[in-house]
Amino acid sequence: MEKIRIKDAINNRAKDKAIGGQAVMEGVMMRGEKSYAMAVRKPDGDIETVARPYAPLSDKYPVLKLPLVRGVAMFISSMALGFKIMTASAEIAAQGIEDEEPQSRFEKFLVDKLGDKLADYLVYFSVFLAIVMSVALFIFLPALAARAALVFIKETWMLSLVEGAVKLAIFVAYLVLISRSKDIRRVFEYHGAEHKTINCYEHDELLTVENVRRHSRLHKRCGTSFLLIVMLIGIAVFLFVRSDSLPVRFGLRLLLLPFVAGLSYEVIKWAGASNSAVVGAISWPGLFMQKLTTSEPDDSQIETAITALREVLRTEPGTKEPPDK
Repeated sequence: MEKIRIKDAINNRAKDKAIGGQAVMEGVMMRGEKSYAMAVRKPDGDIETVARPYAPLSDKYPVLKLPLVRGVAMFISSMALGFKIMTASAEIAAQGIEDEEPQSRFEKFLVDKLGDKLADYLVYFSVFLAIVMSVALFIFLPALAARAALVFIKETWMLSLVEGAVKLAIFVAYLVLISRSKDIRRVFEYHGAEHKTINCYEHDELLTVENVRRHSRLHKRCGTSFLLIVMLIGIAVFLFVRSDSLPVRFGLRLLLLPFVAGLSYEVIKWAGASNSAVVGAISWPGLFMQKLTTSEPDDSQIETAITALREVLRTEPGTKEPPDK
């Protein structure tokens, strides 16, 4: 059954107006080209929706629409938006739950000094911290491991394979580790609901719980697939960028990271619009990895994802819910 689900996800076609999404705390965010909508299940069982216009950086700076460049810009803007809505969803999901821990002096100081801008600054800091941690875990540490492997390996081109294997091992271990958290498991269930709902929409079916439930929880344009593609393309690129010097290896990887991320985005974008056998082969590892980052949702989670998608379809220019068949 799961093999059929993967095949369905590979053969899925993207609509002209592609909808993306993200799981949040007790909810789902759906995003179009010009707007996004978030639906969050509150403790009392009601669903609260928040819809906002969305202006990509490329609208202000057309150079960011160029191939390779647009992938980097999209990744940064998506990360910033993701942290912002994750914080907002946590606040909605906690409505009615008493906070027994009072604010510290430092927290009160930040609120007094920064006021309404505090949330934005926290988002920027979170993005910066996430980038630093990602560089440390997925660039510096693998490069350090590859440098240590020089004791056993003399060919420098093989160091990239060792480095890539370490990256993949860290990535899988990280996903397995965080999946043990109850809160993260809930997010992974909403992640599955997000994918199922988008798959239903892209198959031109009416958005009902029954229809959505039948679809795959995997999707070719998922961020999990993007991260895996980044790692695999990075391994291929760095096979041709060789050095046994740790500072040089680390520096080159930082310099080439935007190129690798941009190229990965183009691959994911192409894969999302094609059903060829080549795309199927490229998409399969990412879809398989999504088994770790998605779980089967219950009906209430599917209902929440449907609410978010309907809201963004209502606000997004040029889109509408497909008719029943």
